[in-house]
Amino acid sequence: MDLDMLNMFVIAGGTLAIPILAFVASFLLWPSALIRIYYWYWRRALGMQVRYANYDDYQFCYSYRGRPGYRPSILMLHGFSAHKDMWLSIVKFLPKNLHLVCVDMPGHEGTTRSDLDDYSISGQAKRIHQFVECIKLNRKPFHLVGTSMGGNVAGVYAALYPEDICSLTLICPAGLPSTTDSKFIKQLREMQESKHIDRIPLIPSTPEEMADMLKLCSYVRFKVPQQILQGLVDVRIPHNEFYRKLFLEIVDEKSRHSLHENMSKIKAPTQVIWGKQDQVLDVSGASVLASAIPDCHVYILENCGHSVVVERPRKTANLMLEFLALLHSIDNNKKQA
Repeated sequence: MDLDMLNMFVIAGGTLAIPILAFVASFLLWPSALIRIYYWYWRRALGMQVRYANYDDYQFCYSYRGRPGYRPSILMLHGFSAHKDMWLSIVKFLPKNLHLVCVDMPGHEGTTRSDLDDYSISGQAKRIHQFVECIKLNRKPFHLVGTSMGGNVAGVYAALYPEDICSLTLICPAGLPSTTDSKFIKQLREMQESKHIDRIPLIPSTPEEMADMLKLCSYVRFKVPQQILQGLVDVRIPHNEFYRKLFLEIVDEKSRHSLHENMSKIKAPTQVIWGKQDQVLDVSGASVLASAIPDCHVYILENCGHSVVVERPRKTANLMLEFLALLHSIDNNKKQA
């Protein structure tokens, strides 16, 4: 092998080694940076663009794909301590010609966080209505989707602003009393009785607590490397004080059963999706909604926990599309009659 050929291999090997070493260094030293890169990559791969909208001095951060068309736009509201990118696993299985909007909930990620803001469920619903008006999403009625805390907000939104909504999907929504206490609710009661509420299971501050939270939220047991657990914790720790304040707000009497108090006012066709093995919010909440909302379609997913969006994204996306297709068919039949 001559010297030029040897130099070429050395240069090629060095060129490949640099990104590999950078990846390994990020994984070992800055796992939180790797997680941010992961979300950035999947947003780009799925065609989701990040934008900001302002209502007076309040800023909303959101991602979107597509443009409003003849089919309803879809607005997605994430759960407690999550962010808009949690919906990417669902977005992957939705048609690219649908207009999708995923917004960071009040105080989360890129949306304004203020100590003066009202983080009760009704307060959040009013903020989301401001966002909807900012981007003129309610020029036509849209389909609203919410999970967990976001499901509570979505249900209250549908009750408060019925003219904005053509249909509704609630995924394991909070805000309901249940006939059976979940594992999480039992843990909360034990903490309240012992007056020891410094460690809330949904607000981890160590990799071990993060692993426990993932087990609580998921039926499927994901094997998550220690470094990724550390990265997930590192991303959350700067926000844990806010999460604690928010958590105490949404479990307060004003918000604890907000969806239950408003569900009789929901007039839009409603779809409820729930994991049968949900350990955070018991699946019995689905029957509570079904008994109160006239046009309610309930789907219970076997071998699935609270993190439906992560555990069963394809199935969830298909159920949403089937529900929207059914409503479209019913609407067409009414027009022809």
